[in-house]
Amino acid sequence: MLSHEITSVVGKHKTRKRVGRGRGTGVGKTCGRGHKGAHSRAGSTRLSLYEGGQMPLFRRLPKRGFNNKQFATRFEIVNVSQLERFEDGAEVGVEQLSQAGLVPGVQSRVKILGDGELTKRLEVAAHKFSKAAEEKIIGCGGTATRVGVAAKKGRKQA
Repeated sequence: MLSHEITSVVGKHKTRKRVGRGRGTGVGKTCGRGHKGAHSRAGSTRLSLYEGGQMPLFRRLPKRGFNNKQFATRFEIVNVSQLERFEDGAEVGVEQLSQAGLVPGVQSRVKILGDGELTKRLEVAAHKFSKAAEEKIIGCGGTATRVGVAAKKGRKQA
């Protein structure tokens, strides 16, 4: 190979192996499939997880445990700074948050977090509040009301 023949394209495309072309090629006659057996025949398939008769990995691993993720209650997060877009003295509930595009829908469970500053007096109704968020809303003269949350076992609802 000469220096003027070297380009970025060289070696990009490898020529495919043409099997069944005589004995001198090394891939003639049986074409590298061996003699007889299931995988020497046309149309045979092998399970992608097959490990040659060895006990497969997914059978070797223990099947234990339980994950509560599918039963967990998920909350949409809204920060106090995002409540600034509402007018002073407004009532802010899940429906208003949905219309403003802060939560996906009116069925969403909402938790208000205390990130940012709040300068307006708002009447906020949500499923949960962080302590910081509640303090900031009440500190501006507003109210923080919890809606639709059933008391957990062993706890009293305030």
